[in-house]
Amino acid sequence: MINHFGSPGAAWEASVKDLSGAPGIGDEGPEGLVRRRSLLNPEQEIDRLQSLGINFVCYTDPDYPENLREIYDPPPVIFLKGLLKSADNLGIAVVGARKASPYGLVVAEKLAKDLAAVGVTIISGMARGIDSAAHKGALAGGGRTIAVLGCGVDIVYPRENRRLMDEIIDRGAVISEFPPGTAPEPWRFPVRNRIISGLSRGTVVVEAAERSGALITADFALDQNRDVMAVPGNVVNILSRGTHRLIKQGARLVEGAGDVLDELGVEKLFPVQETAGESRLKMSKEEEALYSLLSLDPVALDELIDRSGFLPQKVMAALMYLEIKGLVRQMPGKFYVRTGKKAFPG
Repeated sequence: MINHFGSPGAAWEASVKDLSGAPGIGDEGPEGLVRRRSLLNPEQEIDRLQSLGINFVCYTDPDYPENLREIYDPPPVIFLKGLLKSADNLGIAVVGARKASPYGLVVAEKLAKDLAAVGVTIISGMARGIDSAAHKGALAGGGRTIAVLGCGVDIVYPRENRRLMDEIIDRGAVISEFPPGTAPEPWRFPVRNRIISGLSRGTVVVEAAERSGALITADFALDQNRDVMAVPGNVVNILSRGTHRLIKQGARLVEGAGDVLDELGVEKLFPVQETAGESRLKMSKEEEALYSLLSLDPVALDELIDRSGFLPQKVMAALMYLEIKGLVRQMPGKFYVRTGKKAFPG
């Protein structure tokens, strides 16, 4: 309709006659659309959102998520609490079963924590089980996380996640395409799954039955030409059937954060610059400092922490980046050595 009329304002003000020739009117027809329009006041709606502490981003806004804009059917508006940032373009969805096993919960939280620690935004649906574990892991890793809801962002669902939701808002965002007050009806959750995958560079499934919402998210990811990955599980656990089927169909088998980063590709994650006719990978200041402490002789992790003066989590994050870039290799016993790949300071 916006394309047809030229602007949102022109579409909003269109008459029944003008609307009769426009696309996207829906089952109600022009008369029904005008009748509904008469019950809405945009200024009052904006005041109501502000009173609830809710922001919104429209598809035409420059700060609309870049990844989401690329999918076939992006939501025309996103309601949110918290902040969306350009860094969220490097996002990974971590999804899975609601009734997850202890193994699945541990793996999801550890995977999200390690990815968040190196700057990857973790995206999930704040459901019980794997989703909640992924959000908690991202927060524990000191990174950002986004929860996509199947209800309004003013509704806590499930109710026991109130504290988690507040923490996500403080360190990321809670978003929905559904207006405030929208109840969490079952049909809305499969619909929101396309947004979880659409915001992400790739989707990792951790435990899923053969028919599950997590597999719906994976299907959306494939349709959106995004990477699909899966964590293997116990062969006698029914929750492994969905992930094992994905792996059989070609999904990347994930044992840790390094597999996810490798699947995304160094070129997508890290800038490659040409110098003197050679391609070299840039390094951050932390990576440069650790790289200077390394040689072809193995150096212990504890020694790198002591000599660099960085916090352990900073050292681990930088070493993971260096490994993914192919500049450093981890040896048995948590020793590290340089490889022969060339790099230069950032």
